Amino acid sequence: MDTKKSKSSEKKTVAKNLKEFFIDGLKDIYWAENALVKTLPKMFDHATDQKLKTAIKDHLAQTKEHVVRLENVFKSMGLKAEGKKCLAMDGIIKEGDEIIEETAEGPVRDAGIIASAQKVEHYEIATYGTLAAFAKTLNEREALDLLLKTLGEEKKSDCLLSTIADTNLNSQAVDGKLQSKDLNAV
Repeated sequence: MDTKKSKSSEKKTVAKNLKEFFIDGLKDIYWAENALVKTLPKMFDHATDQKLKTAIKDHLAQTKEHVVRLENVFKSMGLKAEGKKCLAMDGIIKEGDEIIEETAEGPVRDAGIIASAQKVEHYEIATYGTLAAFAKTLNEREALDLLLKTLGEEKKSDCLLSTIADTNLNSQAVDGKLQSKDLNAV
């Protein structure tokens, strides 16, 4: 079968205005947050650093709140919460799984988990920032407040991950042994 023909015959929904594009973005991040609820326990199980394990555990609880908050965003707009596969998050999660499989248990894997988690956070920060800007433009005040709250939490999570990495974890990963704490953060 001709792949060009089959792809062109698939019906795609095309956003015709900002509100439709905004809703599509909400569906995307809703899928992503739900996927993270399933992924974070695996990261927790493979982490060894206690501060990292605590951060992952706390972020799992927070991510569950983000799912509920997104459901409230949909509700505030008179819509049913619905997800649409987020290809970006799916790729980041697959890359994180690969990092876990390809690193030795201990500081190296922990550094990889932090790198992977920060990619997640940066994607979420970009997404929530964009969605908040759309909500503001569309005068979706309740949605805006909810999205900004999550955006702030995602930024804090990213900072916490950087702090954990900078507090000797990355130094330990250099050769798998404890290193000096006197290195300056980048």
